[in-house]
Amino acid sequence: MPIIHRAGKPDLHYTLDDFTDPWADAPVLLLQHGYGRNGAFWYQWVPYLSRFYKVVRPDLRGLGRSGRNFDLGRELTLDEYLGDLRAIVADLGDRPIHYCGESMGGLLGMAFAGTFPHLVRTLSLVSAPVFIGEAARKGYACGHDSWPQALRQMGALAWLRQTNASTRFPPDMPAGFIDWYTKDTAAAGVEMLIAMAEMVLEADATEFLPRIDAPVLSLYPSGGVIANDEQKNVLRSKLREVHFVHLPTTFHMIHYIKPALCAREVLAFASLADGRAASE
Repeated sequence: MPIIHRAGKPDLHYTLDDFTDPWADAPVLLLQHGYGRNGAFWYQWVPYLSRFYKVVRPDLRGLGRSGRNFDLGRELTLDEYLGDLRAIVADLGDRPIHYCGESMGGLLGMAFAGTFPHLVRTLSLVSAPVFIGEAARKGYACGHDSWPQALRQMGALAWLRQTNASTRFPPDMPAGFIDWYTKDTAAAGVEMLIAMAEMVLEADATEFLPRIDAPVLSLYPSGGVIANDEQKNVLRSKLREVHFVHLPTTFHMIHYIKPALCAREVLAFASLADGRAASE
């Protein structure tokens, strides 16, 4: 479980899952988590991917095992996140990677692939918005003036429980999973969640899209609130190459609702671009 130490910057932790043949020199598939989560949240995907790709699961700064020694008000920005991702890719050998990001992690991936197009082999987006639209802003505000204010007034657990039910997960998700997800996301702390909300509310990856050279796969729910038709239209109009796969749910967290399906779509997309087998 490597940790990257940097002078004047928070340490960055990532997990490497590698069950590839040692002589194959398999490519890297980086899985970037989204808002409030950490690399451990990808656990359901790892068995499907790690036989064929070196799976790297970073923790964003301030989350999981990555460092918290930075100023939440000044150093939780899109530019800082891009610098962190650049440091991780450098630590992995500075070669092109396959990037898969869920939700906010996908937004970061669009910006990264547009800033460093030579370092991204394919870009897979899972329920990833280009920006946070008005419907999502209203839903996450939970009747308050804003998403950050809702977190401040309600606290992390109450806010997560309400938004889990309204936006993220269908009613038939296992109760044990919902309890685990809520507890582990709330562990980020309300101040971290507020700072991340403020960052993502300001973020807009639209300008990066025309600079992306990699083929793009976009896994979207059908009729989602966050990853919706408005977002799809921007991707279609700005990207050179994008392939959509729609899952039959209105809920946002398709990578937990259908983990095997999503992982296999990403695996097939990456392996097709590489011209290598991903089945036995």
